[in-house]
Amino acid sequence: MSICAKCPTRGCTEKDESKMPKKLCPTRDKELQDRARELYVGENLKIEKEATLVEGEGNCNWTRVQEIIAFANKMGYKKIGVAFCMGLHDEAKTFVKILEHNGLEVVSIGCKNGANLKGILGIEQEKKDHYVKNDMMCNPIGQALYLNEQKVDLNILLGLCVGHDTLFIKYGEAPMTVFAVKDRVLCHNPLGAIYQADAYYKKKLFK
Repeated sequence: MSICAKCPTRGCTEKDESKMPKKLCPTRDKELQDRARELYVGENLKIEKEATLVEGEGNCNWTRVQEIIAFANKMGYKKIGVAFCMGLHDEAKTFVKILEHNGLEVVSIGCKNGANLKGILGIEQEKKDHYVKNDMMCNPIGQALYLNEQKVDLNILLGLCVGHDTLFIKYGEAPMTVFAVKDRVLCHNPLGAIYQADAYYKKKLFK
């Protein structure tokens, strides 16, 4: 079990073994790290290399939109898949417009594709009443399968629901990155709750 999030020294960021915990430190697991390094070949090596260059060149200068465009260009990706939440349709429209303006071909698909009623999910009636009657369910598997058929070079997620993004990631075949994640309360900035975890959100998060 790793405890990286609780590590007080973060020796791995300095390559300083003396600062690394004696136990539960994945950096000290030579067999694991050897296996990981062996996998940095071919496409994996190229992705890691170009992502590192984007990180360095755009650090504190480029927005995530710009970083995604730069990464796609460095990787030679031409055809981009955008899987988005229909609640963020306007944002997706602008995002796609920017990608296309920068020379990328974009295939986009909303979460309500298939027009499937939530009733097919077998949700108990007392819970179903929480939802709008005849509401359409999200269909992340449909999004993934469609973009697989389109043979996109890179998938980009934009605001899929928690859990629905899990299914897209499970079934999507192309390399994937995330542009934005959904948070209906915090204007799609989930870290806002973390920044206020010891203040305004303390009672909500540490019940």
